[in-house]
Amino acid sequence: MATRRDIFSLLPTGFAAASLAHAAFAAEPKATAELHEIGAIAEEAFIYGFPMVMNYAVLHEYFIDKTSSQYKVPFNHLYNTGHVYTPKDTAVVTPNSDTPYSLIGLDLRAEPLVICNPALQADRYFSLQLVDLYTCNFGYAGSRTTGNGANCVMIAGPRWDGEVPPGVAKLFRCETDFALGIIRTQLLNAGDIDQVRAVQAGYRAVPLSGFLGKPAPKAAAEIAWPRIDKRLAEEDPFRFLNFLLQFCPPVGPAAVEQPMRARFAKIGVAAGKPFPPGNPDPAHKAALVEGAQRGLAAIKRQLATMGTEKNGWHVTLHGFGDREMYAGNWALRAAAAMAGIYGNDAVEALYPLLATDADGNKPDCAQNRYTLTFPVDGLPPVNAFWSVTMYDGKTQLLVANPLDRYLINSPMLPGMVRGADGSITLYLQKDSPGADKEANWLPAPPGPIYVVMRLYWPKE
Repeated sequence: MATRRDIFSLLPTGFAAASLAHAAFAAEPKATAELHEIGAIAEEAFIYGFPMVMNYAVLHEYFIDKTSSQYKVPFNHLYNTGHVYTPKDTAVVTPNSDTPYSLIGLDLRAEPLVICNPALQADRYFSLQLVDLYTCNFGYAGSRTTGNGANCVMIAGPRWDGEVPPGVAKLFRCETDFALGIIRTQLLNAGDIDQVRAVQAGYRAVPLSGFLGKPAPKAAAEIAWPRIDKRLAEEDPFRFLNFLLQFCPPVGPAAVEQPMRARFAKIGVAAGKPFPPGNPDPAHKAALVEGAQRGLAAIKRQLATMGTEKNGWHVTLHGFGDREMYAGNWALRAAAAMAGIYGNDAVEALYPLLATDADGNKPDCAQNRYTLTFPVDGLPPVNAFWSVTMYDGKTQLLVANPLDRYLINSPMLPGMVRGADGSITLYLQKDSPGADKEANWLPAPPGPIYVVMRLYWPKE
């Protein structure tokens, strides 16, 4: 999965407008050193909070805002998407269209949640990815980690202290009160969707008390969820960060953040507090704006340096992971969210991105037609499967086309046309390459393209 569409894309514009407005007011001059510190802290806090606010925007659409076209179910209920994503699915960009999603928003305040899967056939890949409010991947179950047999795992919040009951194979501890569970179930071919739905029907998510057949504990307090959209996120990111921090206690592994959060509090970024506190003068506001702008620029610089390029493909081995992997590099965590929030750890899936064509230019199908060729012995090395997905380069959404084809993947190989030497050539272009080549056609928009390769359970 990936970022909520454009939630921060115009943030510099919104902040710049605010900065100009603030500068128009006469104000008591603050000491230069004090303003410098305000700006420096704002930059750090913006980088730290960027993926968290982006994450909240998705959770709000999926599990909170019942008026949203993307709303699924309440927290602690499992939602099965009985189809692959199409251009109609717009809450996230660069969505995968290989594995129908099952989603669950986890509210872990009252008690842990148990998630179970049925037994799956040996050749069907699936995974349960667990993502906390920080956007760290804190746990995995599935083909790679726990196998395809029937299994139950338990997810507990940062304040829970209890025993793991019989029947639960593994406990995952989440550092935040809320989390997201993403189950990906492989679609083997176009006629396989009913089998996928049968597998999904066997997934279960129940509170620990329900799993044990015991009375439920006292329900957690109701929350006044602040509405979020693109404009609000642009104008008030620190307000949303303050709201989220109350569900991210700096205890356990997160205790290392206590000094950093104390610095944030100097500018009013503190758990559960209103932002900004009081009525800061225009110079103070301008320093906050400028710090946030520098933070966004820093995230973009980090994004530009993530990974390595080979033959025009950009590959990142260390973009997504847990707290230990990020090791305090909040710019990397933010850049990963900007690139595609909810990306898997590299051991679960790799995401080569097409950066340039053979001439070193950004790929564009307004006038160009492209081919992508895999030698007979050069298919992507995976334990599960691989795919190449086409997105619109401007929106990073899937591309509507006459074939309703949004990707080409390894399960499609038997129906594709091979070269005389056994190679596979894909045609990336807006118009059909001809009936004899259409099996290998990946339809493109008439403009910039964004192409993502996915390697599930990649080999060394």
